[in-house]
Amino acid sequence: MIKPAALFSAALLSACSMAPTYQRPAAPVAAALPSDSAGAASRTSVPLPLPADARTAVDTGWREYFSDARLQQLIAAALDNNRDLRTAVLRIEEARAQYNIQSADRLPNLNASVADTRAKTPAFLSSTGKSTVGQRYDVGVSVSSFELDFFGRVKSLSDAALASYLATEEARQAAQIALVSQVAQAYYTERAYAEQYALAQQTYEARARTYKLTQQRAEVGASSRLDLRSNETLMETARASALALARQRAQAENALTLLVGQAPRAAEGTSSGAAKAANTGAMPTDAQIDALSALPAGLPSDLLARRPDIRAAEQRLKAANANIGAARAAFFPRISLTAAVGSSSPALHGLFDSGSGSWSFAPQLTLPIFDAGRNSANLSLAEVRKNIAIADYEKTIQTAFREVADALAARDYLGEQVAAQRAVQEAQADRLKLLQLRFDNGVASSLDILDAQRELFSAQQTLVQARLLRTTSAIDLYRTLGGGVR
Repeated sequence: MIKPAALFSAALLSACSMAPTYQRPAAPVAAALPSDSAGAASRTSVPLPLPADARTAVDTGWREYFSDARLQQLIAAALDNNRDLRTAVLRIEEARAQYNIQSADRLPNLNASVADTRAKTPAFLSSTGKSTVGQRYDVGVSVSSFELDFFGRVKSLSDAALASYLATEEARQAAQIALVSQVAQAYYTERAYAEQYALAQQTYEARARTYKLTQQRAEVGASSRLDLRSNETLMETARASALALARQRAQAENALTLLVGQAPRAAEGTSSGAAKAANTGAMPTDAQIDALSALPAGLPSDLLARRPDIRAAEQRLKAANANIGAARAAFFPRISLTAAVGSSSPALHGLFDSGSGSWSFAPQLTLPIFDAGRNSANLSLAEVRKNIAIADYEKTIQTAFREVADALAARDYLGEQVAAQRAVQEAQADRLKLLQLRFDNGVASSLDILDAQRELFSAQQTLVQARLLRTTSAIDLYRTLGGGVR
């Protein structure tokens, strides 16, 4: 008779694995991120050490990184309500259940059974020449087809399921980081449209007043019809811009609603009075954007291994590696045990009497002889899938490296671009003032004034767009470096 303890010991001893020894592939990128974006000559392949007090994105939670109280409320609501993130969490539960199912095969399944069997024997089969009815009672504990995993097939399948589960967990973290950055980008996009709309509305109102004055002057012959139509063109252009920006702002708010999972105003309704007082509802200032972008350049590229999407790709590679072990083990004999111990009696009251004990033990060995190449094909398939996983892992690293490099390049250039665009706006505003003085003195024409107003409005709108790009690049830098989980 085989006792359960003996079967459990056999399970522990069968820890052999035929899976290849896992080795992390070398990262197909430079040893360090570019220290700046001034050109290829400034790039280095030598890792640049971080300052001792440097705070990187992976060490900074999103509540620390995004100080806007309203944005914090929206991100918190999105983490609670977003359906894509909810699906990612459920995927984790699914993968955990799959792993638990697979790992259960590494231990024997014990089943208790109680049976009451009755059977009628026909007269022509009975030794007495009469039909008889027999009755039998059985009770016992059994182990059904427990595989002794001498060659690691079950262990490899369990390892593959575990790696798949861990990959799903990493994918959830990647989805959370992406959601945080998407909410921040959608929020600041809506704020930028709101700022542009306010500028367009103010410009329209100012031009409407100018048009009304020009219309009054034209009625008394002090202005020409050309001046009137030119002012009308500028007024209607500002009106059209305001309407277009109102539409874009509404669409941006709809996109934010989809990410948050509820109307933004509903998400803000749970904020405290202090948070509402701190909420400016505006685009971040240059100083705030500088603080967002204050992540050290020259980060060593091995920091990218802390990104959850890269870790997920590596776990998928480990799962593919473990599946090779299961495919190799299929070429070797498979040994399984079926055993039972219990008691049998024709009468219920004698079920546990002396001499009623029963047991059975049925080891089975299955040796593959001919399978038409199925096992070989399965092994080839597992090896190909591992090579695919390696390529996917390497591509994920290359993509991550490119994203961080792009974010660093944007940080280097967009600050100067915003400064240059602000200088353009200030120059256009000063030009308009000077032309207004010349017009008042009869030196400049009204067409010069109208042209200066048009160019100032364009410069103002472009400055808002440049500031939005810079804000978005700071969010991208944070996301690409793996921040935003906490």
